[in-house]
Amino acid sequence: MAVGNEQVAKEIYFGPFHLRDWPTVDELAPYFLTPDGIEHWYKSGNDNWGINAYGLYGTGGLPVYKKRGTNVPGSEVDAEIMMWGDPELGALLSYRKWGGGYDESYCSRGDLSRLREWVRTLQGDLRPVGLYIPFAQAWLAVTEFMETEGELPKSIPWVAASDLPPDTFPVPHADVPVTETHGYPWEKKPR
Repeated sequence: MAVGNEQVAKEIYFGPFHLRDWPTVDELAPYFLTPDGIEHWYKSGNDNWGINAYGLYGTGGLPVYKKRGTNVPGSEVDAEIMMWGDPELGALLSYRKWGGGYDESYCSRGDLSRLREWVRTLQGDLRPVGLYIPFAQAWLAVTEFMETEGELPKSIPWVAASDLPPDTFPVPHADVPVTETHGYPWEKKPR
């Protein structure tokens, strides 16, 4: 297996983009920066999206460990940003890099005084309000992730997942204080 000159493989699952490549920055920008574009986050009934980079640092020819958290030296290095959108709160970003000796996990850092408040996603999962940031800030991080082909963006503040309390992401039916948000463009609200 040759290693070294392979390009980073790219994939996105975001709104109308379900590609084994990334759209251009101009194609993706409206989904973070315009009211009509942001509305597309919810029209499909999905508020969770992702963008991936595979084979960082020329590791594309090495064994692949798709299980996140796998930090086997000598394996392919992969990274992703997962996003959850809310019409009032903005976006929660989760960055992960794994494989090749890496096991990194970070969340966007919003108002941490609201870390013990949760909002339901359209899929019924609970996400901490204190990790949501405005869509325009999230856009800075997504752009930087794309420009650096998978590096942790420095344009926004992050909190290491290991620094978060163990119950930051409770099970969907946990008895926790849930914040009602509004602004979904159809009758359905999060479960």
